[in-house]
Amino acid sequence: MKFGIDRLASEPELRRALAGRRVALLAHPAAVMPDLTHSLDALAALPDLRLSAAFGPQHGLRGDKQDNMVESPDFLDPQLGVPVFSLYGKVRRPTAAMMDSFDVLLVDLQDLGCRIYTFITTLRYVLEAAAAHGKAVWILDRPNPVGRPIEGTRLAPGWESFVGAGALPMRHGLTMGELAHWFVATLRLSLDYQVVTMLDWQPLAGPGHGWPLGEREWVNPSPNAPNLSMARCYAGTVMLEGTTLSEGRGTTRPLELFGAPDLDAPAVLREMQRIAPRWLAGCRLRPCWFEPTFHKHVGKLCAGVQVHVEGASYAHEAFRPWRLIAAAFKAIRRLHPDYALWRDFPYEYERDRLAIDLINGGTQLRDWVDDPAATAADLDALAAVDEAIWREERESVLLY
Repeated sequence: MKFGIDRLASEPELRRALAGRRVALLAHPAAVMPDLTHSLDALAALPDLRLSAAFGPQHGLRGDKQDNMVESPDFLDPQLGVPVFSLYGKVRRPTAAMMDSFDVLLVDLQDLGCRIYTFITTLRYVLEAAAAHGKAVWILDRPNPVGRPIEGTRLAPGWESFVGAGALPMRHGLTMGELAHWFVATLRLSLDYQVVTMLDWQPLAGPGHGWPLGEREWVNPSPNAPNLSMARCYAGTVMLEGTTLSEGRGTTRPLELFGAPDLDAPAVLREMQRIAPRWLAGCRLRPCWFEPTFHKHVGKLCAGVQVHVEGASYAHEAFRPWRLIAAAFKAIRRLHPDYALWRDFPYEYERDRLAIDLINGGTQLRDWVDDPAATAADLDALAAVDEAIWREERESVLLY
């Protein structure tokens, strides 16, 4: 198969519309060619393309920041001599001066298929800025590595944030190009934009179910996204960022496990099974021990659970990571009603709202966990309505 960047680099006819125009690139470490050359270097080597600037989202253009919520500076690329502007530093929306550095912005970002991944928000912001400044945007499309499944409640009105760019469910099942179509339509943006589509992407085919396993190498789009297993778990395990539980940062399996020094993992698993056995389908859950080398519970031995989604037991359509981790929260609350589960700290430039609510785009998930009378059927009913509406709404923007 071919990604959007592959086609732009190998098909001169696609680049004809860029002749004589200043071109900028928004990219991150996973923006690579089939031979693993970074997209910025590949574009700079094209004789018929005038590269004038580059932009980096959270974690940087080439990947300079390990942890969350660590800003990157602007700099001058030492080899190419073009300015590299940070969209996760002093600003998150491009300034007028940044927009003045190009005529066409190419966007080459590998997403994880989850609403809160900040590259989605950055995509929205550059589309809005381009519409305001009369600039063109080309989305160089890449696979949604977790394919087409939909899961979770949609972001509620008024809950927009840097981890909530719009009324998407937690797992939206769209590519970045399809998301661009959705943003342009829902925000009623007027701008010159297009999607350079992929060739032969097969999101329903196993074993990758969205990611071309055996055909393309995985490069971390962010430092704690080391493999496809993490991507599959992320729509659930990302919620751990809003809790006092470790999500495995500081281990070799970040966002594939959870735990804490005071957790009784076997008891949590038994309670999860009682709460909603069907939510545990499609994967294997294993009690484990781990000691984070940084981040939450650093240097402390944690009891936890690892979610395994890489073996023969993995069932792509049955696996529901958002519900799985919701069941873990509910199990802990039932076993320990006073457990200090929700972490209160500044999260992605927000200080007045709990991180767990920002992540979920509203209070519904937390309210369900904290309500002793709430059942699995109650959360299923909440999510099922939003999932059904989204399944119908997204049909108009599907490209594959």
